[in-house]
Amino acid sequence: MEGSMFYWILWVFWVYLTFMFNKKNHQRLNLSVIILLIIILSDFQIKLGDFEITASGVFMLLLSYIILSKEKNWSLLYIYLCSVIITLAYAAFNLFEIFDPIWIIFQKEWMMGVSFCYLAVLLQKTLKGRLLIIVCGTIQGEIVYAYFLSRLQFPYPVSSLAYLDVWALITALLLVWSLLENTGAFLQNHFSFMEKQKQKSS
Repeated sequence: MEGSMFYWILWVFWVYLTFMFNKKNHQRLNLSVIILLIIILSDFQIKLGDFEITASGVFMLLLSYIILSKEKNWSLLYIYLCSVIITLAYAAFNLFEIFDPIWIIFQKEWMMGVSFCYLAVLLQKTLKGRLLIIVCGTIQGEIVYAYFLSRLQFPYPVSSLAYLDVWALITALLLVWSLLENTGAFLQNHFSFMEKQKQKSS
């Protein structure tokens, strides 16, 4: 069922932020509100010319642009180039699926989730940067893909529930990867500290 992965993942995020996240963190309320808005707006469609786009897609794209506008010039340029790479890769993936579907070797959502998570990790070092290029790149890729389909007289709703499933999965995988990275750094620092203590005591 389209949207089930999206709703499950975002509700898990919201419950974690509301009840288990550090309440002293000033980003906690903002993130909780953003998640709720994305869930609520996913049911609404906006007509933009010949395209239909969900309100949650518009909200996510505008929010990511606002956050990007606060970056410095060189950082902004690099993130923009990364998002263009994601855009082209996303549109190409979907177009190849139409013209040569045999290369989709397992479930499309998981194939896209793993592929774009890996691409984001290669392009950006921080979780914030990875999430930004995924939102910008994939929604822009949806628009490019919808444009190509419109030339073939096929209507395609931009950032539909099927897209939101993929986006939620990529986001979850990036968060898990970031957690593993931080855990690895913590263990490395912890063991190096223990070794130094042993050397001093000896």
